[in-house]
Amino acid sequence: MTQNNQQPISNLHIAAFDPMPTPEAIQAQLPLSAKAAATVSDGRAQLIDILDHKDPRPFVVVGPCSIHDPVAGLDYARRLKALADEVSDALMIVMRVYFEKPRTTVGWKGYINDPDMDDSFKVDAGMAKAREFLLAVNELGLPAGTEALDPISPQYLGDLIAWNAIGARTTESQTHREMSSGLSTPVGFKNGTNGDLTIAINAILSASRPHSFLGINSDGRVAIVRTKGNPYGHIVLRGGDGRPNYDTVSVTLAENAMTKAKLLPNVIVDCSHANSNKNPELQPLVMADVIGQIVAGNKNITGLMIESNLVAGNQPILSDRSQMTYGCSVTDGCVNWDTTEQMIREAADRLRPVLSKRIG
Repeated sequence: MTQNNQQPISNLHIAAFDPMPTPEAIQAQLPLSAKAAATVSDGRAQLIDILDHKDPRPFVVVGPCSIHDPVAGLDYARRLKALADEVSDALMIVMRVYFEKPRTTVGWKGYINDPDMDDSFKVDAGMAKAREFLLAVNELGLPAGTEALDPISPQYLGDLIAWNAIGARTTESQTHREMSSGLSTPVGFKNGTNGDLTIAINAILSASRPHSFLGINSDGRVAIVRTKGNPYGHIVLRGGDGRPNYDTVSVTLAENAMTKAKLLPNVIVDCSHANSNKNPELQPLVMADVIGQIVAGNKNITGLMIESNLVAGNQPILSDRSQMTYGCSVTDGCVNWDTTEQMIREAADRLRPVLSKRIG
């Protein structure tokens, strides 16, 4: 068969390659302000001091399961900033700002992938809107945490993030371990969906080392990314196979496993997911138990995660947006704002008398 008659053998299942603005272009459109830069820098420094056990306060990553409405999201952020200031002597607050949602099969994959929630997949618009939202949150003086899912996204948004998580579905991924080794923030690796701690510990070890891999640079060119290694990986206990792992025994097993691997045994507890049996209303009980462990003398629980929104529960995405509930999640269910305030204030009240004993 001649070359002219050959059947195509490349990109057989690709419909199109649409242009995407470079990281440099979107950052020029939405530049990092001095206020936002100070928030990011200070937030990262506080988190590092907590993970180095120089600051006795736990940090709390709290916010909506995912951002879908930036107006409601900023309403939440303003309330959280006021609460963060109120409890800053006992807790360091980071707003959960998740734009990318890994799906078990299919579904809405988040604000970057589909900002209009109508399967139009305007990723270019979504990336710019995500950056705009992060700028607004940081300009309030509130550090932001997110899940690092797409390995290209940090080039667009990384300068606005204080803390990153690697999810239970991607902790075992070589791509995400390599990416984490170059992230400018502390990174929390969740245990596997089956509860396995080993993959998270291996991920922390891997990410602490230098790597070389393919990625993009700020002007959008394919590049060989060479990293230095990230010394601030830590484990996030989120339960697994329908069973919680926030109890004293599970936390001790995680501490022992990290110590055996010659890692600083920093443990973060996710109050949601399998730890609450996927019932968001159980999150206050999980948090109360974990705070109780700190009060009883545990020095290695250095943070918690809460899925919280203005309105409790979750809702389906409707074609008529006017019929949707303002401030209610479209992904996992959340506790409402009043419950969030109560959880954080009660935790702060219980922690204040014991924080001085956590150092040394």
